[in-house]
Amino acid sequence: MYVKEVLVKNKAGLHARPATFFIQKANEYKSTIWVEKEERRVNAKSLLGVLSLGIIGGTTIKIIADGADEQEAVDDLVALVDSGFAD
Repeated sequence: MYVKEVLVKNKAGLHARPATFFIQKANEYKSTIWVEKEERRVNAKSLLGVLSLGIIGGTTIKIIADGADEQEAVDDLVALVDSGFAD
């Protein structure tokens, strides 16, 4: 299992378009991936799950993966969040 914390910098947080980019990236990996905010953990490959966390800008989240490509998955998702979802 591999875990990293990241601060969501963009104002919108993980809503609508950014969440879609996040989920598309998460689905590129074989590992099981979760997003955790406070004590709630959801499947990072589920749009409804990610949106249900209500992640707004300025929130720190954990990205957790378990599987063959767990480190690459977490590192790439952290980089995506760090970029503010810039193309």
